[in-house]
Amino acid sequence: MNRDELLEALRFYEDLGITDLYRSSGGPGTLVPPGSALPDQGVRRGSGDPPHPPLLPLAPTDDALEKIQQDIGLDCRRCRLCEQRSKIVFGVGNPQAGLVFVGEGPGADEDAQGIPFVGRAGQLLTQMIDNTAAKEGIPIRRADVYICNVVKCRPPENRTPLPDEMEICGEYLFRQLMVIRPKAIVALGSTAAKALLATKDGVTRLRGRWHQWRDIPLIVTYHPSYLLRPYNQNAKREAWEDLKTVLHFVYD
Repeated sequence: MNRDELLEALRFYEDLGITDLYRSSGGPGTLVPPGSALPDQGVRRGSGDPPHPPLLPLAPTDDALEKIQQDIGLDCRRCRLCEQRSKIVFGVGNPQAGLVFVGEGPGADEDAQGIPFVGRAGQLLTQMIDNTAAKEGIPIRRADVYICNVVKCRPPENRTPLPDEMEICGEYLFRQLMVIRPKAIVALGSTAAKALLATKDGVTRLRGRWHQWRDIPLIVTYHPSYLLRPYNQNAKREAWEDLKTVLHFVYD
């Protein structure tokens, strides 16, 4: 790992709220955050949790979405989420997209199909993108953006991903965003916002203004599953305003 790669790795862990790192015996270029398994010791993260291999160097030279997907593998077992998942849900959309949406994690429909945001919340997201773009005279549809999640496997009963699960999958999200280098990112819901911004604040405190992930502008808005609840009319209006803002920023 050269100096620039090391700095990128340190900034990545800082974004996750991790301040202490040590070098494992996995050899040069392998950074392991506190609590991670050492490759030669097989240390477990918790009772019944499988050990995971050392993290790959972050944002390797000539990285690509296909390489990231290969590095994850067909049967990733780096955390406990592998135990009940059906399919790994990597991401979908235009690999050169100017806009990336990041959600929390796959649901039941996504787990079955291996595609993010295809259930009820995903259908709403598609309508939001397509309809808002059409009303604003912006010639894009869902297929023109890129959509992924903080974690690639469905948490049991759709629970919120745990910190160590987000930490492990975070490497791959980091690489996806670095490869695509969109003009803007939309964090859908508080879990995505907290993972990308290393904050404890919720959506209501974060939305309505621009943030940054690295040097990429980022906007926070409500997760579509929250908008499906009948009593969230104000949130629907605010989400529409957020989406309108980011679409004009990226595509005007």
